[in-house]
Amino acid sequence: MSGLATKWASQFYATLGDDRPTADELREAALRADLTRWTATLTSLVVRSFEQLGLTAAGKGHRCSVLPVMRNEYLSQDVMAFPASGTGWRFPTAVCELENSADTNLVAYSLWKVLCVRCGLRVVFCYRPDPGAGPTFVSSLASSVVEAMPLAERAALDGETLVVVGSRSESGTFPYGFFQAWKLNSNTGRFERFARQ
Repeated sequence: MSGLATKWASQFYATLGDDRPTADELREAALRADLTRWTATLTSLVVRSFEQLGLTAAGKGHRCSVLPVMRNEYLSQDVMAFPASGTGWRFPTAVCELENSADTNLVAYSLWKVLCVRCGLRVVFCYRPDPGAGPTFVSSLASSVVEAMPLAERAALDGETLVVVGSRSESGTFPYGFFQAWKLNSNTGRFERFARQ
């Protein structure tokens, strides 16, 4: 599923743009640093963005109905998306963690969790109040988590991995000034700025 990151990111912004009440709620939660509300609103948005791509998604408040065991979360991942067609135990197409803690180790844990899942797209959302903190923070995630992977395993990593840093950007245009994304280059082990298409 090469290019899934680009398709999903484009759909994420389109879904947000089509739902003004959700966009307003997410923006207000970011500006007020109300991270419980930010996470709940973002979970619903991420689930809908996968559904718009024709996938079935599970997350808190969004029970999955395509697997033999129906749950809101699988493998303790915040959001998981599956092919809508087929029967039985489908493997995930995408997995997302939405970590709102300021604790760097908890965000690193979220990245480690998604990297342990075999799928086409892995996404970690995190929150930093200052939009300028993103590049240094994402670089530290690469150093602490990605560099811990043996080189051969990292180079053979299938799928795409994104880290999306949400922030409060009172002067930035919503949603583009509020979300910055980086994509893992499995050859270098570094995250590179990921521009939406």
